[in-house]
Amino acid sequence: MQGYLSRDGMAPAEFLAVGREEIARYGVELVRDRVTDVTRDGDVTRDGDFTVVLGAGRTVRARRLVVATGLQDELPAVPGVAERFGRDVLHCPFCHGWEVRDEPFGVLAAGPASVHQALMVSQWSKDVTLFLHTVAEEELSGQDLRRLAAAGVDVVPGEVAELLVEDDRLTGVRLADGSVHARSVLYVAPRPVPRTDLLERLGAAMDETPFGTYPVVDPTGLTTVPGVWAAGNAIGFAEQVVHAASGGYRAAAAIVGDLLMADLDAAVTG
Repeated sequence: MQGYLSRDGMAPAEFLAVGREEIARYGVELVRDRVTDVTRDGDVTRDGDFTVVLGAGRTVRARRLVVATGLQDELPAVPGVAERFGRDVLHCPFCHGWEVRDEPFGVLAAGPASVHQALMVSQWSKDVTLFLHTVAEEELSGQDLRRLAAAGVDVVPGEVAELLVEDDRLTGVRLADGSVHARSVLYVAPRPVPRTDLLERLGAAMDETPFGTYPVVDPTGLTTVPGVWAAGNAIGFAEQVVHAASGGYRAAAAIVGDLLMADLDAAVTG
């Protein structure tokens, strides 16, 4: 855990355990299962407007939904990257930069954000190498190259063949030409793949961005489907845990108000 006041350095599993213990006090039923389908039935003001189908075959009826399905990090197909991801292959300078400061950094070019990533991590180390991998040097603009030079970032063309690991630690990067560059940390910008299939089945409007396709939402997370909210990485690739918690809170508050108004309107109309 990083960037969450009072929880810095906490293991994610511990954070989840504490959260589950806390919400259990409020009569919440926690179900460990996979949602395989969601359908909408008629009027959004009715109880049981949505039917949620679970992997074990159970169905749950709900008046409102919050979709917090997150995203999947699609990593470059370089041997060693997936195996070391989250250890010494990292993705976010704000999440991990302080912990590995002053180490020799590498940045594996994997998309449009790679130059920006190399510039950002140069604030935590003065020994940074940008490996262009499958990106041609001609694809970098003059401004990119000038900024990289000003930040002291070395630019190395050539495809990366594999990561080198000794004693369970990253030690270097081997290029396809056989050359080896000693590095103890490698940054990479994964391709975010949002898990939006349930939202798409419900007919939510989606927004195509350079970093994935996400649902169109209002400030509370309400999608274009009445009664359906989304939160966390389901609505944006840069949502950290603290953002996801805040988004979930906003959605919950909006749903409480929405249900209240629906019940009052039903009482008024009889």
